[in-house]
Amino acid sequence: MDRTTIDLWVGVLVALGIAAFFGLAMKVGNLTTSNLGETYSVTAEFENIGGLKPRAPVKSAGVVVGRVDSIAFNSKNYAAEVTLKIDQRYPFPTDTFANIYTAGLLGEQYIGLEAGGDDVELKNGDKIAKTQDAIVLEKMISQFLFSKASETEDKNSKGEKDAVSDAGEKPKSTELGDPPF
Repeated sequence: MDRTTIDLWVGVLVALGIAAFFGLAMKVGNLTTSNLGETYSVTAEFENIGGLKPRAPVKSAGVVVGRVDSIAFNSKNYAAEVTLKIDQRYPFPTDTFANIYTAGLLGEQYIGLEAGGDDVELKNGDKIAKTQDAIVLEKMISQFLFSKASETEDKNSKGEKDAVSDAGEKPKSTELGDPPF
C-alpha cells in the first residue's frame, strides 16, 4: 500500500472513533431520543436527591416509563421538588411510592416508581406523597465508621467497669494518694 491509502484508512478509523465516542457520550448523558409519547406531569419532594439530574429515567419494574423533567429547591420546607414526566400509557395509582435508586455501585441515579393499590390514578399536576431519599454512599460509610468507633469506646469502658467489679469494690487509696498495689 502506498502512503495515501494508509492515510485514508487512518482518517476513516479516527472519524469512526470520534463518532462512537460522541454516541457513547450522548447515551451516558441521557441525551438520546426517548420513545415517550404524550406525558403527564407529577411532582415529588425529597429531602436528599443525591446526584439525580434532569432527564434521568423514571422506571417501574425496570421499564422506563418517564423522565425527570426538572428539579427545584423548595425554600418553604427545605426539600428538593422533582417534576416527573410520565408516559400516559402508564397510569399509576395515587398511593405510588417514588424512590431514588442508583444503577450499580456508582452508576447513574434514577427514580423508581412502585405502584400502590389505590383505585384512583395520578393525574397531571398531582403530587406523589410517599417518597424515599437517595442513599448517599459517603453518609453510609461515615455512619458505619462512627458506629465502629462507638463500639470500641463501649468495649474499652466496659472493660474498665469489669475490672472494678471483679475486685469486688473500689480499691482504697493510701494516705498519700498512692495506688494500693
